[in-house]
Amino acid sequence: MTRTISRFTLEGVRDAEVSVHPFGTEDGLGLNLTRFLRSESDDVVLLVHGLTSASDVFIMPEHRNLASHLLDNGFGDVWAVDFRMSGRFPYDGETHRYNLDDIALYDFPATMRELRRHVGDRRVHVIAHCLGAVSFSMSLFAGLIEDIASLTCNSVSLTPRVPAFSKLKLSLGTWLLEYVVGLPFIDPRFGQAPAFTRPWMLSQAVSLFHDECRTSACHMQSFQWGAGRPAMYEHSNLLPETHARVADICSASGLNYYRHVRKMVEAGQSVKYAPTDTRYARLPLSYLTKAKDVRTPMLLLAPDRNRVFTDSNVHLHKILEKAAPGRHELAVLPGYGHLDPLIGKNAHIDVFPRIVDFLKRHSA
Repeated sequence: MTRTISRFTLEGVRDAEVSVHPFGTEDGLGLNLTRFLRSESDDVVLLVHGLTSASDVFIMPEHRNLASHLLDNGFGDVWAVDFRMSGRFPYDGETHRYNLDDIALYDFPATMRELRRHVGDRRVHVIAHCLGAVSFSMSLFAGLIEDIASLTCNSVSLTPRVPAFSKLKLSLGTWLLEYVVGLPFIDPRFGQAPAFTRPWMLSQAVSLFHDECRTSACHMQSFQWGAGRPAMYEHSNLLPETHARVADICSASGLNYYRHVRKMVEAGQSVKYAPTDTRYARLPLSYLTKAKDVRTPMLLLAPDRNRVFTDSNVHLHKILEKAAPGRHELAVLPGYGHLDPLIGKNAHIDVFPRIVDFLKRHSA
């Protein structure tokens, strides 16, 4: 594959001092925080990616990215975390049994400890996407994280809802892939595997049902995540350069996370994956149990063409409005899908200003 944009590049953020801060979790994984510092600020912003993606979704050089937009709009101290779901780490391409409780229990409390070590007691605003938004919300609503000035969640948070076809894939897909096909993870790059290997054949089979473009990685991502052609975004919202490197933006994924999502979809809300496992004793059985006690205001971004998590955030806002009237906000995004509110060519016009407005109303 010939790349016009380097993988894991930091070139998308200009005029900022960049520093990387490694740290560890209680269960023994190494994670990273990357800081983009332009000026000292009373308000710090932490960016949280989703499953298979990485901090890259916030710093892409081919379009005006969210990190740069925040720096240019008065938030001079922006951080991005790469946690265990990050495509910058090997974890998702390994055989594992991690679930979202692991992230809520281990990754984000460790992230906040490391962040606080550098920024002290300044206000911290969090912008999270996909299963990063789900698991960060879980950590917050479980009381493991405190003193968050605001939380913005794109696409989904504590009430994952998926299309009917995705429910079918969640019920049978992980078992078939792991025990019949023999694949412990799924990767949009399977189309680049040697001909007639199991990954290559799976990619070829998936592409038979996707004639909307000629990019096999795009087809595989639709298979991984949703129900649509494509499922992850609106093609018209992406630059050609972005579409050509979707496998760099969202890469391999371990299968066990899907099992936890299936359990949440069946329950109608975020719940503990293994209730009898003593390792997770500090976590609640249901993460919405004390919703009225969580004081952090939330902005729920709801793309109206979301073919991954459908109307999840619209549904959650109704629940939170009953628990704490007026505390949380909903912003429907016309014409956007699951991921393009972050990586779309016009996201800096249609989406980012809504986030900045919300942050400023909850900042100094």
